[in-house]
Amino acid sequence: MSSAMPSALFSGVFNLIFNGFQKNTAPARSVSRTAALLLLLCLLLGVPSLWAANEPPAKEATLEFNFRPIFTFRGNYAGATPEVRSKRAYERLNRLTPEQMQQPIERVSAVIDGLPAIALRSGDIVLLTVLASDLDPEEKLTLNEAADRAEARLKEVLHTEQEQRRPMALLKSIALATVATLLAFSLLWMIRRAAGFLVGRLQRSIDHEDASETLRWAHHAWLLVQRIAQLLMGVLWLSVGYLWLTFVLSCFPVTHPLSEKLGGFLLGLFELVGNGMLHAIPGLVTVIVVLFLTKTLNDVLANFFDGVVEGRTKVAGMHQETASATRRIVSIVIWGFGIAVAYPYIPLSNSEAFKGLSVMFGFMLTLGSAGIVNQLMSGLVLVYSRALSVGDFVDIGGTVGVVSEVGVLSTKIIDMRNEEVTIPNAVLVGNSIRNYSRLAGERGTLVSTKVTIGYDTPWRQVHAMLVTAAEQTPGLRLTPTPFVYQRGLADFYVEYELFAYMDKPLNRVPTLSALHGNIQDQFSLYGVQIMSPHFMEQPKNNVVVAPEQWHAAPAKPPADAVANAAAGQPRADI
Repeated sequence: MSSAMPSALFSGVFNLIFNGFQKNTAPARSVSRTAALLLLLCLLLGVPSLWAANEPPAKEATLEFNFRPIFTFRGNYAGATPEVRSKRAYERLNRLTPEQMQQPIERVSAVIDGLPAIALRSGDIVLLTVLASDLDPEEKLTLNEAADRAEARLKEVLHTEQEQRRPMALLKSIALATVATLLAFSLLWMIRRAAGFLVGRLQRSIDHEDASETLRWAHHAWLLVQRIAQLLMGVLWLSVGYLWLTFVLSCFPVTHPLSEKLGGFLLGLFELVGNGMLHAIPGLVTVIVVLFLTKTLNDVLANFFDGVVEGRTKVAGMHQETASATRRIVSIVIWGFGIAVAYPYIPLSNSEAFKGLSVMFGFMLTLGSAGIVNQLMSGLVLVYSRALSVGDFVDIGGTVGVVSEVGVLSTKIIDMRNEEVTIPNAVLVGNSIRNYSRLAGERGTLVSTKVTIGYDTPWRQVHAMLVTAAEQTPGLRLTPTPFVYQRGLADFYVEYELFAYMDKPLNRVPTLSALHGNIQDQFSLYGVQIMSPHFMEQPKNNVVVAPEQWHAAPAKPPADAVANAAAGQPRADI
């Protein structure tokens, strides 16, 4: 019956009385009064039983003494709840004298509230009473079996209490605990000294001049090495402390259950880790096999792309300059597919920790992907447009130098001052790129310099002097031969530009400096002034070159050039 029944009965009685008084006839009022009295009497007799029937069941209470469970109370006894019964039983056990603890435990059968019960007593003191309502339906124990188990546990508790109070047993426990404590402190001291010795020895090996490459790299991660050493030492200290506490608790009869709990926890932890490792072995084997096959496929394709880069393999539509970038893209796709296949087999891949990391990395990638994707796409544009490659001599927005690296996000250029300039790929795509090496081939990089000379100097002589200066300059190639172009005929001078080839574009500045020095020496040697003439007034004589000076040294004229010029015949070399 539900808890709403008492209120429903009260409501019914009230309605009956009220409706009876609403009628004006005397018989009706009499019947109403009689019915109301009967219902009220039934209500007064039935409500207490209804409320008692709807009381919540009593909570369980386990009696523990000296860290040992003895019995679990589940039923009420003489108005006492299980908690009160457990508390009273504990107080009776705690008041027992050593003589009373030595008395045998007796069992007394009784009937309480029409149900059988068994009382366990020591002498005249009833330690606890096992009721039929205390039995657990899931355990399916009889009353005698439950009493037997409670009696056995009581005997064990009383025995340990007696052992704990014996002076010799107590002294033995204290001695064993003292020895264990000294041994634990000795182990902790040895662990600390060993860790300090190993760390110091490793540091001296790293700082030694003849250290290997691995140890030299460890020098940069020395702080990490120290933290790992401290972590290992802490784990060892905690292990020693845990074993010490377990042993010390086992030395005393009273605290022996705590020692068993600590040992059980450690064994349970080892069992859990061991079972986890055993269950993880098939998944790990699958992951290793998948990653091995992925690496094998990646190595095969890498060998193919290496052949394209080195020119051993020819594939239509694939160039040597783009093979490296294509290899990286294909490698990323292959490894991404392999990791996606292997991920479900990784231990703890379905745990909340992995899910949280996935969400965090996805959030970070979303926030920073805009700029990164822009740089990545710009890098792909540079690579597949073959605008530049490593070793090219380029001019990008005024930055002149040799390309040392074409990266995914940026390109590095070493300029004439031996400075490394890093330019984001997005900036390169937005600027014009002058590549001086793309069309050079085997000829080398072409360099040039300009000089302006007046009309009174023979142009053949200027050509010869400039070529001679280039041939005398270290760093410039003799083959192909340097050559000169006349870039313009201005009002007062002729503009000459000397072109030559060089193998090392990074040495452009010192090579040009040496070339300029040789040009000055050549012009000084043959008495030609490097200065564009600007006249304040027109000279009396025309500023021209006489025919006999057309092939002035170091120019080498043809054999009949001078004879033809003296005879007034047309010149064949013009």
